Amino acid sequence: MNLEEIFQNDPNIQSFPAGQTIFAQGDPGDYMYVVITGNLEIQVHGHVMETAVPGDIVGEMALIDNGTRSAAAIARTDVTLMPIDQKRFTFLVQETPYFALQVMKVLADRLEKMNKMV
Repeated sequence: MNLEEIFQNDPNIQSFPAGQTIFAQGDPGDYMYVVITGNLEIQVHGHVMETAVPGDIVGEMALIDNGTRSAAAIARTDVTLMPIDQKRFTFLVQETPYFALQVMKVLADRLEKMNKMV
């Protein structure tokens, strides 16, 4: 499933300049984002853990568990992002099972990376 293509013409896409913080560690997790263009750094306590590229999902954990952000996301380049709130997330999961599988794969991959780091 090519997420950036699915959302590329959505009127809700947001643009952020390079260097801007999209969300900070500890912020409320009211949105997850699909990267449409550009790159984001995912940082934990100032350390880069991952670089998100077009098609990647960021911020999903806090949206799913209604918690706070466990990491920060900072625009490495100018970026465009598709924000997905809880209502739209639920709709996408119900209507597009492959979207749900994509999110589960992202979570599993990140858990595996963290396990290797410990």
